[in-house]
Amino acid sequence: MPDFFVNHPSNILPSNFTTNTLKESKAIGYHKSLPVYQPTPLVSLPGLARKYGVGNIYLKNEAFRFGLNAFKGLGASYAIHRLLMQDPAIETFCTATDGNHGRAVAWASRMAGKKSVVFVPRDTAQSRIEAIEGEDATVVQFDGNYDEACAAAEELSAKEGWQLVQDAAWEGYEEIPALIMSGYLTPFRELEDRLHPHPKPEIDIVFIQAGVGSWAGSAIWYYLNRYGENRPKVVIVEPTEANGIWASFRAGKRVMPDCSFATFMAGLNCGLPSLTAWEIIQNGADAVISVEDSYAERAIRELYYPTGIDERVIAGESGVGGLAGFLAVMTDDQLREVKEALGLTQESRVLFYSTEGATDPANFGRIVGEID
Repeated sequence: MPDFFVNHPSNILPSNFTTNTLKESKAIGYHKSLPVYQPTPLVSLPGLARKYGVGNIYLKNEAFRFGLNAFKGLGASYAIHRLLMQDPAIETFCTATDGNHGRAVAWASRMAGKKSVVFVPRDTAQSRIEAIEGEDATVVQFDGNYDEACAAAEELSAKEGWQLVQDAAWEGYEEIPALIMSGYLTPFRELEDRLHPHPKPEIDIVFIQAGVGSWAGSAIWYYLNRYGENRPKVVIVEPTEANGIWASFRAGKRVMPDCSFATFMAGLNCGLPSLTAWEIIQNGADAVISVEDSYAERAIRELYYPTGIDERVIAGESGVGGLAGFLAVMTDDQLREVKEALGLTQESRVLFYSTEGATDPANFGRIVGEID
């Protein structure tokens, strides 16, 4: 069964470098200045809402962001922009990634006329490696998992004088992750006029997928900063086999989870949560769920084969993380406590963010039945 933790958040944001950086973010203005900028579409899925007995379902489709098939370009581009404002002499940016962040760093580096080196874990899909190489990056396939690849990227960056651009924070490394989190605020701000322009939100519950937690931390910061205690409830969703945030809630502190890291939700296949994201998440998440890959497969098919008049959405394994958690809550009686804590009813208005398209086409085709 899916694991879960029902939290009782303080709804108080910590006051530190990261939250101050988020408050001062001018990322949406920077993103709007890019020639490739367009707001990503918001989709209403009334057929899916009726099928699962809620008031309405909205999905903001980040697969259309900057032509990168994922949202990660938001954080990487803003961070690299700010870093080059401070030091235009930087020549090479380096990062570790499960796929989307690495491609985003390579893309932003290329836009700035700079080089990039991207470490990927040993089990990274070839299609993701090729997408990174397509942005003129040097890809290093590291014989280890995501966290080990991050350590290798940090070590080589220090040795070679490269600028590390990692989206996870740790003690002594907070500025760049804070800039990346600031870049992630753009999709939430794009929704202000389209979805809930008034002080009281018209969304009741948001399901947010998490890897190291930077995206989830940005979401929680946004909703708490804008709405305070009137914010929608926020549910964090992770893979069962990469559930560092759930494990940290269970332990009462940030920990590395004891799991296999064998999940096809590659963008969420991370271990130790980001230090500064965790400080926000623990104060603003209402629940955390870790789900098996089978729920993500089901979510992909629900969007690819839409209900009624709903439009088709092509979302990848990590992109459907939030929806996968929702499906688990709505169909597994052992998660009744979560459903009750969230107040999920037939009137509830639920929001998801699809953070990637089909970034592993072979696996996507297998899931939707178009590849044997």
